[in-house]
Amino acid sequence: MVDAIDLTGDGGVMKKIVQRSKPDAIAPSESLPLVDVHYEGTLADTGEVFDTTREDNTIFSFEIGTGYVIKAWDVALRTMKVGEVAVITCKPEYAYGSAGSPPDIPPEATLVFEVELVACRPRKGSSVSSASDERARLEELKKQREMAAAAKEEEKKKREEAKAAAAARIQAIFEAKKRKGKGKAK
Repeated sequence: MVDAIDLTGDGGVMKKIVQRSKPDAIAPSESLPLVDVHYEGTLADTGEVFDTTREDNTIFSFEIGTGYVIKAWDVALRTMKVGEVAVITCKPEYAYGSAGSPPDIPPEATLVFEVELVACRPRKGSSVSSASDERARLEELKKQREMAAAAKEEEKKKREEAKAAAAARIQAIFEAKKRKGKGKAK
């Protein structure tokens, strides 16, 4: 992981890249302003998670530069490429400021987000993509997430089976030693 990059010049939005994108990955632009992200938001002071898409494996979509999200996200997402995962630290003036966002985010809170840029796409109507193309794209994203979750579950199952096999071997050795010990005593 590289050192944090000051995206605003005043320490208001800091970015640390956790996972780099592929060199040929696309980035948000004027022609691709709609972004899909996975994220987890925590309070910097306590580490408490206040919002996440990871629990239910959903995608959060928005258009960059429209004020739909906090200022820090508009700044940070412009610097990311598809496939990149970054930790974004947002000072209050780039997040929810003195108002906070009750009940989860107190006033003057510094926020930390781990954000994965999943996709960039054009505004509806600005491309020749049809609704069926969009559905197919979303289905493909869903399929990729399900495959990743299945692979994770399979890995977990293999680890559990390996633990059970190791425990059985240890039990067999213990039983064999126990039987040998009984034989000597007779």
